[in-house]
Amino acid sequence: MLASALPGWLGPTALGVGVLVAVTAAVLAVTRVPGRWAPGLAVARGALQLAVVAVVLHGVITSPSWVAVALVVMFAVATTTSARRLGFSARTLGLVAAAMAAGAGVALAVVFATGALELTPRYALALGGIVTGGSMTAATLAGRRFRAAVGERWDEVEGWLALGARPRTATLGLARTAVHETLVPTTDQTRTTGLVTLPGAFVGAIFGGVSPLEAGRFQVVVLAALLCATAVTAAVVVRGLGAVRTRPSDETSRR
Repeated sequence: MLASALPGWLGPTALGVGVLVAVTAAVLAVTRVPGRWAPGLAVARGALQLAVVAVVLHGVITSPSWVAVALVVMFAVATTTSARRLGFSARTLGLVAAAMAAGAGVALAVVFATGALELTPRYALALGGIVTGGSMTAATLAGRRFRAAVGERWDEVEGWLALGARPRTATLGLARTAVHETLVPTTDQTRTTGLVTLPGAFVGAIFGGVSPLEAGRFQVVVLAALLCATAVTAAVVVRGLGAVRTRPSDETSRR
């Protein structure tokens, strides 16, 4: 009875995902890469979360108040995740939250204020979730790359400090490089869209019945918003971490 009620695509989907996870784990095991089960656990967790979210959003996607609640929850989870990657503390959590709020806030404000997208619950939820995820990645990458660079070139930083330079001045070049490197994946994705990849937002919009032209318009807005959010978030994070007086610990690079 239960089996007959399940969608017909569930079995093949589960099989395909299971094989992909098994191949991933096997490759990591053969090459002796740590955390061989982490990708599989991530897929299982993601599938469970998507199932829950799909059920919840089905009933709230047209309600502005519930969409706002959903975005707040997304933002809270994203900031906590990024802060943990950078070494969780009240200061780090505050910095990450401020950086992500600035990045996502500026991007969303520009998109909806200019009319690039209509401010509806559906668009707010879709773009807000994408931009929040991009800001989370930017905060993590910028923070980790900056701290790794400071650790690797500590002699240079220490030399500047010994000469009387202010902490932020001593690490300014490393901060700029960290922001630049954080932007590389998003920039490359934008540059090669349509030639190398068909982004999820574009494909999803087409599958949802939107015309290719409208789907392309939405995707261009998404990519521009991601670039803006990434740049602002990364800049704020490295600014907050820039006043380095002691060599960073190697703990965060292993998280």
